[in-house]
Amino acid sequence: MPAPDTPVLPPLRLNSPSNPDALVIGTPVVLAPMAGVTNAAFRQLCREQGAGLYVCEMITSRGLVVGDSKTAEMLTFWDGETRSIQTYGVDPVSLEIAVDILCTSFAADHIDLNFGCPVPKVTRKGGGGVLPWKLDLIKKIMSAAVTAADRHGVPVSVKTRIGIDDEHITFMDVGRLAEDCGVAAVCLHGRTVAEAYSGRAHWEPIKQLADALDIPVLGNGDIWEAGDALEMVQQTGCAGVEIGRGCLGRPWLFRDLAAAFHGQQVTTLPTLGEVKQIVRRHAELLGRLWGENHGMKDLRKHVAWYFKGFPVGGELRHALGKVDSMACLNDLLDLLPDDIVFPASELGRPRGRQGSPRSKVTMPHGWLMDRSGLELDLSEAEMDVSGG
Repeated sequence: MPAPDTPVLPPLRLNSPSNPDALVIGTPVVLAPMAGVTNAAFRQLCREQGAGLYVCEMITSRGLVVGDSKTAEMLTFWDGETRSIQTYGVDPVSLEIAVDILCTSFAADHIDLNFGCPVPKVTRKGGGGVLPWKLDLIKKIMSAAVTAADRHGVPVSVKTRIGIDDEHITFMDVGRLAEDCGVAAVCLHGRTVAEAYSGRAHWEPIKQLADALDIPVLGNGDIWEAGDALEMVQQTGCAGVEIGRGCLGRPWLFRDLAAAFHGQQVTTLPTLGEVKQIVRRHAELLGRLWGENHGMKDLRKHVAWYFKGFPVGGELRHALGKVDSMACLNDLLDLLPDDIVFPASELGRPRGRQGSPRSKVTMPHGWLMDRSGLELDLSEAEMDVSGG
């Protein structure tokens, strides 16, 4: 551990071809886009804990181009926020139009392309984490996105996985193509599509990619504590880290990460009273974003994460999972004692979805027969997607 206030890594610089100082992130920590989670309220909650970059939940390029109102509603940002947006598309032409819209109509500061979603309803149509198998197609997609974004001096990054499965590895091809296309950085999740979120993430491919590329490589996978992030940096030489499930119910993790990347060893163990304050703050932000009724419904899924490991009791947990107003939330939270400390037994343990590896990745028939993809009709692949 370096001396306090000595940065572990230099700032993360995301450049566009025409703008070498497009975006500078002082602390190289990124909140991963998570479907249904990283809305403006959750991003604000994490921003209040520490420095970094906080990415909006993924939107489809097709939804943006056709003027879908729900897609536009997801692109809500608050004052002072760096507008970082992950988008997904399989058609280079529509993606170029979508990126231009994001830059002109939504003042995007950063665009991230999703090549990693493992959800079967996406991969069965040729999208998400199986798309990198089609090298010619993803090259056109990345080139189109960079061309559109660079007209506005906005950097483009890519999020991908190791491969489809152990026999169909794609990460090195994606990384090299991304660098050739002018992509600013690549984030590698250390699992295959077949592994989804199961087992342990593999960090060695992150090192291989970081050694091979001149552009920054970010590491993602199994960062549950700040110490895990430092270990990943030490083992892989990555230029920064991306945090997903580790912050669910623990936005204070970004406080620990900010401290760790400045040479300070901090492990926050909040009391139940402090967690209750964060839950109230989260509810307040959701209410500001969507109104009390919708905001309380969204909060429900976070309750189990916030109180994981605390002796809350089944009946009260059930009631919190059905909360429908701020007054109800406050009444229920008042039933909990303030002085119980966050259980250290929960440190370093997986959070959120896990599941089991898949024996077979769902893909279109004959998907693996060639690596071009330029003649494919993948229009349905953009119809219904979620974060990877």
